[in-house]
Amino acid sequence: MHAIPRRCAHRPLAGGLVVPYVTLVHDGHAAFGVLDAGKTVNAYLRRLCQICEQPLDERCFLLVRPADVVQGHSPEPALHPECLPYTAEHCPMLNGSRTHYRRSPILTSHPAGRPCTDPSCSCLSRTTDEGHTARSGSRADRYEAWMIHTNQYQLVWRPEQPDAPAGISLNAPVLRTRVLRTAALSPDAQHLLDLWKALGGA
Repeated sequence: MHAIPRRCAHRPLAGGLVVPYVTLVHDGHAAFGVLDAGKTVNAYLRRLCQICEQPLDERCFLLVRPADVVQGHSPEPALHPECLPYTAEHCPMLNGSRTHYRRSPILTSHPAGRPCTDPSCSCLSRTTDEGHTARSGSRADRYEAWMIHTNQYQLVWRPEQPDAPAGISLNAPVLRTRVLRTAALSPDAQHLLDLWKALGGA
């Protein structure tokens, strides 16, 4: 068991687990697995770790699925090398304890899994829903962690929203890779991943 990283000592806990900085917190309840859109954008723009909220150091890790390789970017903020092992151990999508993505909370109820009775609450607009909706109920992906130099950190912007980052570019030299969880790939996905690695992408 990995201890709570020293960098995360200031973070709130829920059920004994660190609440990542980018996690949606609604009415005092952490919705693990649901990203707060405003905090996510802030982490991208200020180069903050998605877990501890502290600035990234010389090197950072990106979470990468085969679909992200196709898109050319990681859709989540980066992590410190110190924060990755704890996250990989406790996140059910990274440690392999969950076999399918959960049904999108946007499609079922409130993103925090409970109804919101405040009509003035901006909770729905505070979520980054697109990824959850696209993956809702499907089998979990293979996840890898790719280490890059932070001086190679480049954001990819949404064509339809030029002021909103879509993620962090994977067009950077990869210093190290770590497989977090395996999953059977389709032949097309495996072919693309093999091509990427043959070109020196990872």
